[in-house]
Amino acid sequence: MTQPVIIIGSGLAGYAVARELRRLTADQPMVLISADHSGFYSKPMLSNALSTGKTPESIINSDAEKMAAQLKIDIRPHTRVTAIHNANKTVLLSNNERLEYSTLVLAVGADQVKLTLQGNAMSEILTVNDVDDYKRFRDALAVKKRIVIIGAGLIGCEFANDLSATGYQVDVIDIASQPLGRLLPSEAGAYLQKKLEDVGVVFHLSASVQSVDRIDERLLLTLANGEKIETEIVLSSVGLTPRINLAQEAGLHVNRGIVVNQLLQTSDENIYALGDCAEVVGKILPFVMPITHAARALAATLAGNPTPVFYPAMPVLVKTPACPTVVAPPEAGRAGEWQVESDADGVTAVFLDDGGKLLGFALLGQAIAQKNDLAAKLPPVLG
Repeated sequence: MTQPVIIIGSGLAGYAVARELRRLTADQPMVLISADHSGFYSKPMLSNALSTGKTPESIINSDAEKMAAQLKIDIRPHTRVTAIHNANKTVLLSNNERLEYSTLVLAVGADQVKLTLQGNAMSEILTVNDVDDYKRFRDALAVKKRIVIIGAGLIGCEFANDLSATGYQVDVIDIASQPLGRLLPSEAGAYLQKKLEDVGVVFHLSASVQSVDRIDERLLLTLANGEKIETEIVLSSVGLTPRINLAQEAGLHVNRGIVVNQLLQTSDENIYALGDCAEVVGKILPFVMPITHAARALAATLAGNPTPVFYPAMPVLVKTPACPTVVAPPEAGRAGEWQVESDADGVTAVFLDDGGKLLGFALLGQAIAQKNDLAAKLPPVLG
């Protein structure tokens, strides 16, 4: 009997591969293993669920039983893979069961970066990396009104807008001098900051948190510059770190993520990786569109048609209704400069190389109407 394709991870990447592969082959055995409940949901919905009226329960579209029936696969929820044994193509599960695979797909995702701070309340800092985290966060919000967000990146800004729009007092702290510091030129960052301030968000920029302490019913944050901020909840959103431990322990090549080629193949020819855990030809792209493209390519490869992944230009929509924003940042290290036009209605920023070729853009406010025209002129992210 043909050994199954085993997929580790039940996020978008894992389920997308299973769905695409099932479309291509009706009889390929598949096992999907997940450390959590294996429910299918859209993770990007978490950062604007309050203002859109979504509860943690309503965010989950289908449970494991429904997904197993829909995709005709074996799903193992609440199960951890503790080791990969490449030599005999098996995985060891937390219940000591061993499963053989024909091909193994790592879709294990990424963890929120954990801050190391002083103070007696480090354990009270919340992060949101999945729907279970989000439920704990919502439970905490039920009786609180003041929240500090550490990190003014994409997710931090989305949460800030969502919370402020629903009546919470929100302070945002970041070491950068502007929100979305890695994605926007300074004029665009200032525009976004002003729009979020207009809905009540208070920014503390060029600042870092030194300590978090519990004092009676409040949390006290002390910044490196001596500023003190009182709050009731602290949410950390300072970035992601790919989960590489399982791959590393199996002897696979890892760097920032699990290193794969354009076929999404690791250093073991029978093991593949995609999604937030994968470093694809040097690129880690923790967004929906790259995962979608990767899943389609990988499914074709697993079905017997080797297909390198291709990433077209993929602008990212930032879910900040107070300031509609679309970004397509230039590749890190590319030579060029930003050219920015702005007025009261929006900002158009384009990143051009020395020859005038468009390499990236940022559009805010009414300028987002130019998204499709500009995206058509961008080079592919990975050709």
